Amino acid sequence: MSDYIRQHAVAIDYKVGESWSILNEIEQSIKQKIEAVGTPLKDWDIEIKRGILTGLNEAFIISKEKRDELISADPKSAEIIRPILRGKDIKKYEIKFQELYLIALFPSKNYDIDQFPAIKDWLVNGKWVKKKTKNNPPTPIGSGRLRLEQTGKVYECSGIKFKARKKTTNRWFETQDSIKYWDDFSKQKIIYPNMTKYLPFYLDNSEYFVNQKAFVITGEGIEYLTAFCNSSLFKFVYSNNFPELQGGTRELSKVFFERLFIKPVSKETENVYSKIIKEIQKLKGMGKDTKLLEKQLDTMIFEEYNLEDTEISIVKKHSSLYE
Repeated sequence: MSDYIRQHAVAIDYKVGESWSILNEIEQSIKQKIEAVGTPLKDWDIEIKRGILTGLNEAFIISKEKRDELISADPKSAEIIRPILRGKDIKKYEIKFQELYLIALFPSKNYDIDQFPAIKDWLVNGKWVKKKTKNNPPTPIGSGRLRLEQTGKVYECSGIKFKARKKTTNRWFETQDSIKYWDDFSKQKIIYPNMTKYLPFYLDNSEYFVNQKAFVITGEGIEYLTAFCNSSLFKFVYSNNFPELQGGTRELSKVFFERLFIKPVSKETENVYSKIIKEIQKLKGMGKDTKLLEKQLDTMIFEEYNLEDTEISIVKKHSSLYE
């Protein structure tokens, strides 16, 4: 056994405090080549933010039918209702919008709930209060305000005990997060799930909000970054940098993501990537195949890093895009 280990041992180069993984020599060589010309994402001119935590999704995330009903009852309601995606709605270059909407009552906006009577009535008396949540029994009709309180108190109504949202300094009708970066959701951004098997990234220009099961990236270079993160090279080099959870799911938290080394490109080059990405996303939205365009992006990224044919062959062998 000791002879076998000596003959097949592989030297590993890693830094204390950083993620590491066991790779063979050629895999290490590719990873080192990528990192040698890359810049840590924490040093890019970007912001990575978590999606919105409401503290009670059944009250704040509504269907299209409920949205239309609220706006019909009070047109002013449209001012604070926004389309929202969940982590599981985000795919590679694609989203699966389920026609869900967020009542965006962020504390940092200092809304007066009395200016939105239809929404106030929904929060206090809406049918959502009947629903049993994972950690709470059904909330009696008319007790929505108590359930939404951000006090952490336990109440009893109609013989049913239930707990208010966790204690914060926010008012009863506001989301649990302050969300001072709420305007970032209206910018061009990358959106991606916080936990996923497939590491999908989507370039959003439609002002979608996302829930706490997803992240958004805004700033410079995000069009190229979308292409790189969706590439076979990214998955080959960096998938093991993210902790593996049950069932092969990876955790894409900010702390792990911003440690990745990725090579920036010129604005002129990024514009080329941007054009192809937008075409891919358009075609996917129409249900059309985009493998050829995705392979084109892959080839461009291989060239960015000057990968040799042998290295490219190894990366492709590990990618479902080339099956």
